[in-house]
Formats: sequence, C-alpha cells, structure tokens
Amino acid sequence: MEPSRSRLTHATESSGLADILERVLDKGIVIAGDIKVKLVDIELLTIQVRLMIASVDKAREMGMDWWLRNPDFTSDGGKDQGAEIGELRRRIAALEQRPVAMAAGAR
Repeated sequence: MEPSRSRLTHATESSGLADILERVLDKGIVIAGDIKVKLVDIELLTIQVRLMIASVDKAREMGMDWWLRNPDFTSDGGKDQGAEIGELRRRIAALEQRPVAMAAGAR
C-alpha cells in the first residue's frame, strides 16, 4: 500500500499580490521602529517611525480621520476661496489705479 501524500500549500501559491494587498488594506498593518544614533553614550539623533497601512474605511473604523479636519488635505485649503479671490481682485484694481493717480499728480 502506498501512503497518501498530503500536498502542502504555500502562501505564494494560494494568494496573488492583489489578494495580499486586499487583506492588508482590509485588516491594516502597523510598522513601528526606533533608530538611535549614539556616540560615546551621548544620544545624537533619535528617529521614531510609526507607520500604519490600511484602507480609509478601516482607518475610520479605528477612529482615525485626521485628514477630514486638516486644512492641508481639503480641496479649498481651509480657506474661503471666493472671499480670497475677491480680495485679490480688489488689490489688483488698486495697484492698477496707482500709476494713473501718480501720473495725474505729477502734472
């Protein structure tokens, strides 16, 4: 009798890159590390790295939504663009009137 051979399945055979990326974004992954540069027991530099990779939905689920409140990540930059454009147009008009007023005052 020949013993039955069980086939081992490796992760590379069962999942493609797209499947792995989908799992990482769905579950999230955290990478943390510290880098310290010392010279004769004097710490010269410390770098702390905290990296989280997850989908937006997973991040919101975990309570992280800082990009919604950060003005650098909003489409208007956190400013009222209409008011800013109006102010710039007013300043340009005032600057354009300056040479005319200076020429009239020189006569």
